[in-house]
Amino acid sequence: MSASVLWFRRDLRLRDHPALTAAADGPVAGLFVLDPVLWRGAGDARRAWLAACLRALDEAMGGRLIVRLGDPAVEVPAVVRGVGADRVLVTAESTPYGSARDRRVDEALGETPLEAVGTPYAVPPGTVLNKSGDPYRVFTPFSRAWREVPLDPPLPAPEVDWVRGETGSDEGALAALREALADPPCTLPPAGEDAAVDRWREFVDDDLADYADARDRPDHDRTSRMSPYLRFGVVHPRQLLHQVRSHRGEGRRTYDTELAWREFYADVLRHHPASAWADLRPLGLDYDDPAPLVRAWAEGRTGFPVVDAGMRQLLAEGWMHNRVRMITASFLTKDLHAWWPTGARHFLEHLIDGDLASNNHGWQWVAGTGTDAAPYFRVFNPVSQGLRFDPDGAYVRRWVPELAHLGGKAAHEPWRHAAGYEHGYPERIVDHDAERREALARYHAARG
Repeated sequence: MSASVLWFRRDLRLRDHPALTAAADGPVAGLFVLDPVLWRGAGDARRAWLAACLRALDEAMGGRLIVRLGDPAVEVPAVVRGVGADRVLVTAESTPYGSARDRRVDEALGETPLEAVGTPYAVPPGTVLNKSGDPYRVFTPFSRAWREVPLDPPLPAPEVDWVRGETGSDEGALAALREALADPPCTLPPAGEDAAVDRWREFVDDDLADYADARDRPDHDRTSRMSPYLRFGVVHPRQLLHQVRSHRGEGRRTYDTELAWREFYADVLRHHPASAWADLRPLGLDYDDPAPLVRAWAEGRTGFPVVDAGMRQLLAEGWMHNRVRMITASFLTKDLHAWWPTGARHFLEHLIDGDLASNNHGWQWVAGTGTDAAPYFRVFNPVSQGLRFDPDGAYVRRWVPELAHLGGKAAHEPWRHAAGYEHGYPERIVDHDAERREALARYHAARG
């Protein structure tokens, strides 16, 4: 019986893997290609996380994963020839680059079919349409229609005869992965399916019931932390939804909604590929290019404690609490008047869960040029946001040691205290009230 090549991409797991289940009716060669285009653009943190996830997948496969470095249109056909495969199976891709890449590989494979089975999402992007047959551009009606789509139950991991034939991993790929893991720039979470399942069970048991209230508190570690695992498909969102929807309470509904946002942004990108790096709703705003201020923002030296705490958490963990992502994004776009791609690129450089659709459309939502229908008046006050969602200052003190001597909410306003700056914390780089007025003035001018 001829073998199949399973080309792993954003699906680094064995459970609930439709393409793997389809391939497992005969011998399977498992392949991952380090595409130089994606590898170079990932940033050190996400490269390290990908390397860790691939190492865990290889262990789960008994050391049979083939890893190649190079153009997929060259490497995939080479592995097909090396194992004598008669087909290549993949999880369907919907990003602009991924779709174009797969067309090139399909052409390079010639008569060997490239078969797409399954998707990285619970509902395939591009399939949720309104009654007129058009895609949704606003989240709430999309989420209602999305919830009505029936989900298949998660699939068990199949029994697989992993083969490598006359081929194997190349030393360039293995060296790149070793280098990525040798000195990661941030603390990585445990990698692999089993680690993801353990983390998920802990969240469901301890935090799902209170998620609706606890999710906005960065001082409490009550979020699921599943986004890094979802990023590379170590878990499938269907697996999470299957369990979440079996529970009751507002926490269940809220978590379901958070997954819907991820699906919505993938759908928006599928229908509007140019929105990856351009405004979905251009407003004609004037932007500044304040390089020294942007550097202070990126390094966590703005003088606004919750902003600085978030930016430092990003550098240390390759992850940031979602509420703080919104606060820091608002500060860059509304207080510093920078165009959102400046911040989106920085986030993608450092986030281990950096996802083009979710990251860039989230930035546009905050900036007021994305899917929100009436965003121009939303300017987050970094002080009041900090006081509201980190009321005891614990999050700030955790990440900004220069303010550790200020107890309680005093950590959010060091300028109000005689000892506020005695440990070297920087002064505020802008006047928020003045910049808020400036931001609104620019929005109103752009709207005529």
